[in-house]
Amino acid sequence: MARKTILIDCDPGQDDAVMLLLAFGARDELDILGITTVAGNVPLAKTQRNARIICELGGVTDIPVFAGCDRPMMRHLVTAEHVHGREGIDGTAIYDPTLPLQTQHAVDFIVDALMKAADDSITLVPTGPLTNIGMAIVREPRILPKIREIVLMGGAMREGGNTTPSAEFNIYVDPHAANIVFRCGRPIVVMPLDVTHQVITTGARVESFANIGNVTGNAVKAMMEFYNRFDEDKYGTDGGPLHDPCTIAYLLAPDLFSGKAVNVTVETQSELTMGATVTDFWRVTERGHNATWIHGVNADGFFDLLNQRIARLP
Repeated sequence: MARKTILIDCDPGQDDAVMLLLAFGARDELDILGITTVAGNVPLAKTQRNARIICELGGVTDIPVFAGCDRPMMRHLVTAEHVHGREGIDGTAIYDPTLPLQTQHAVDFIVDALMKAADDSITLVPTGPLTNIGMAIVREPRILPKIREIVLMGGAMREGGNTTPSAEFNIYVDPHAANIVFRCGRPIVVMPLDVTHQVITTGARVESFANIGNVTGNAVKAMMEFYNRFDEDKYGTDGGPLHDPCTIAYLLAPDLFSGKAVNVTVETQSELTMGATVTDFWRVTERGHNATWIHGVNADGFFDLLNQRIARLP
């Protein structure tokens, strides 16, 4: 497989942390230009710190980390400490990392990195609210031809919402940015709740991380044990969905996933359905396809891939 050049935008969050670790275990396949952070699961001061903590956990010192937008484009920030804990990656050690935070704003970095790139050369991997990506597109529309594709975690159709009855968290937090992204005209692959709710961190799967025998695996187990408590209570399941790593897993092993070309429109007007991803799955409108909606996954293959790559880390 040809090495893919990617830029990760995230809001760690335990599932973002595991997404980053999966990417760190695939450096032969993924050239990670940078990690940009956004306010989402917790405020920006914590997401940028958490990203740097996870870099150090994974033994990564050569990928720059940038802080981006500290609130959505047009709405008040909504966070999810009730899910992720007060610090966002509760379950693992929280400290002031030595890996420096870059001084450049994340939106400026995204624009600069894309403007320097060849057309169709960089894949964006956003796993939090889409504020940074939306702002970059608004600031400099000339970046669009540079984007090979956008592989994002967000949205829901058949699973309903996890933040409101109709909206998934990432899209709900900044629906206006999501609307910009889905209307940008570049190829988009969506990892919605429809697929992420099929990759469940059962007790046996959580224990398998510890069985890897490295520090990183033990940290993943501890984070998952904390993270699962909310979803186990909410859904009555053994374990909870592991959302964000689906993006990186798709880049590494797309055959694990199945999807369909659809049109996705984001609701930005109604408070009742704010942030809903209105997905024309059966082509009942005349709106053209603007995304690939992933709706199936080989869950065992997904966790095998995750374990194999985490085993490469310290």
